[in-house]
Amino acid sequence: MTDDIHRTVDAVWRIESARIVATLAKATGDVGLAEDLAQEALVEAIQQWPDAGIPRNPGAWLTAVAKRRAIDTWRRRGALDERYRAIAHDLSESSDDDWEPIDDDMLRLVFIACHPVLSRESQVALTLRVVGGLSTQEIARMLLVPVATVQARITRAKKTLAAARVPFDTPEPTEWRGRLGGVLGVVYLIYTEGYAATSGDRWIREELAGEALRLARVLAGLMPREPEAHGLVALLELQSSRFAARVARDGSPVLLSDQDRSRWDRAQIARGQAALDRADARGQGRGPYALQAAIALCHAVAPRIEDTDWERIVVLYEALGRLAPSPVVDLNRAVAVSMATGPATALRIVDRLQSDGALRGSHLLPSVRGELLSRLGRVEEARSELLTAANLASNEREAAVLRGKAAAL
Repeated sequence: MTDDIHRTVDAVWRIESARIVATLAKATGDVGLAEDLAQEALVEAIQQWPDAGIPRNPGAWLTAVAKRRAIDTWRRRGALDERYRAIAHDLSESSDDDWEPIDDDMLRLVFIACHPVLSRESQVALTLRVVGGLSTQEIARMLLVPVATVQARITRAKKTLAAARVPFDTPEPTEWRGRLGGVLGVVYLIYTEGYAATSGDRWIREELAGEALRLARVLAGLMPREPEAHGLVALLELQSSRFAARVARDGSPVLLSDQDRSRWDRAQIARGQAALDRADARGQGRGPYALQAAIALCHAVAPRIEDTDWERIVVLYEALGRLAPSPVVDLNRAVAVSMATGPATALRIVDRLQSDGALRGSHLLPSVRGELLSRLGRVEEARSELLTAANLASNEREAAVLRGKAAAL
């Protein structure tokens, strides 16, 4: 029973933590305090639920407990001001089962975490932590930096927001453009973690990807003249359209070449294409998200993997590499090149990345290199690379796939 309770608490926290923190941040005006209060409520749930049972609305229960702890904190400090009276009135008017939608609070939390008073690195780390609900270890793996670096960034970010007395509110429309790049960037990273989890025993975290897509839609609605807002929506819609086919019944990943394309969500593909059309209609040229959406669309419209327009994908990756250069973009371009012109040319790109030290410590480069070597008939080298990739992969499902490929050789 205790194990069941712990699993339930873990699931509730994974799904509701960002919403709870957003609600508390609005009530307290302090993101750091909000996260501390939410954690304290989580501890209380672990202590009480085994005896009292799981409440009908766990998220509302955690929020109410955290709010009461906030009141106790203010009372101890002798700060019974308007904020205390407002939150106390809110508690007296509602029950634990009154769990209202807080979409605006989530959006405010993203804007706060992307406040210009913070560095871009701190914006990303803080948003992934409080909105994405990721652990510092997961964030470190995603950003390819040490855990201590992530912890330091998050701590500094909270202190900086508190020292700057940043109000918990959506900025004026005149300020949106200045924050748009950071906001879109962190929403994209949250989605990326949902699309292919960096760790754990799940390949997809659908609740996280779904929340990122919802936020992207809200942003596009707020800023309809920003082509990259529509480009991001297009990308996330198109990528999400494949979710039903990306995981087998046992939870193992299904690779693109093996997916049943009849299970792809055609309505979602149409929404993605429409969003890309809206981005293109602005007449400003495609940005990084729109280019990635165009790549995803190439896959979405191909009835079979053999029918994919790989030459076009290579060109799109080349354009993306000029706008937003990164080793990951180059690695993806190498995969496309291998499909368009053969593995030998692609291997030269990957070997250059390896010699440059790009993606050191990541499983991505050896996994691609292993695939290319296997297609060239260099079996022993391929097996070695795939096993190296499996040892580096922190997601259990992905590591199992890589080990299976090595064994098949």
